[in-house]
Amino acid sequence: MRRVTYSMNVSLDGYIVDAGGDINWSDPSEEVFRYWTDEIRETGAHLLGRRLYETMLYWETADRDGSLDAAELEWAALWKALPKVVFSRALTTVQGTNTRLASGTLAEEIERLRAEPGEGDIAIGGATLAAEAAASDLIDEYRTMVHPVLVGGGTPFFPHHGRRVTLELVESRTFGSQVAYLRHRVTRRNSPGS
Repeated sequence: MRRVTYSMNVSLDGYIVDAGGDINWSDPSEEVFRYWTDEIRETGAHLLGRRLYETMLYWETADRDGSLDAAELEWAALWKALPKVVFSRALTTVQGTNTRLASGTLAEEIERLRAEPGEGDIAIGGATLAAEAAASDLIDEYRTMVHPVLVGGGTPFFPHHGRRVTLELVESRTFGSQVAYLRHRVTRRNSPGS
């Protein structure tokens, strides 16, 4: 079964965006950018909230930006080819190659994607959408790229849904830029007595 993953940059104090909406503190080094590129190769579909969708629209036409290097052009090509589903109450249409508006609930879209032929993870993007997925126990893995900065507030990576989730560390890595990657798998009990 295809895994549902939630993967983003996060400050050491747990935020993906600071209180002013800034994400410049998470600009990736070349090494981290290569890692994100490798991760997107393993993604079969990406589910996005409206704000992240609007931010990522840049990559749909980035290949026309003459200032991009080879790594950024590769990322743009991979992103463009990736099937994307946008969840929004405000949007009636979306732009971009392989991009569509969600026609069902988050759980229904995940079920539909898992039933389709194909491989690769189902990635969740955006804190609001991830909070909904976490509250419904739909996330299989949390992948954090922890930056050595305290931003003091903003949008939290981990949703506050009032329930305990047990995690197992399955991978970790520290990059030369002192960014630490942590991949945790959600540990679920199969039956009430286990």
